[in-house]
Amino acid sequence: MKRRDRERMFENLNKESGITNEEYYMAYKRVKRIKGFYTHFIVYVFVNIYLIFNKCYDANSTESLYNLHSYSTAFFWGIGLLAHGLSVFGRELFFGSNWEEKKVRQYMERDKKNSFQ
Repeated sequence: MKRRDRERMFENLNKESGITNEEYYMAYKRVKRIKGFYTHFIVYVFVNIYLIFNKCYDANSTESLYNLHSYSTAFFWGIGLLAHGLSVFGRELFFGSNWEEKKVRQYMERDKKNSFQ
């Protein structure tokens, strides 16, 4: 996303909900981290599929599918992917320190929107 588009998005959010620049920056940063994880996951899937099928092609049989060493790259890279996922989603995986406060605000905002309709 271009800088001008981000600034326009921030202006619209600021008009609609009074969001501050710091809140916008933190949310934008979080979205970028999540996008980075999803990109990492997609590359992981396609590269490992390629590597596994390439081993089958080199061996001229599907016998290499049953060998454990065929999956070593997927296994060790998977550990790295898991660590990346925990760094992005780990705080929200379990109840965080301010989870209750966020949920209370979320329900209050939802109730506020529903009462005006």
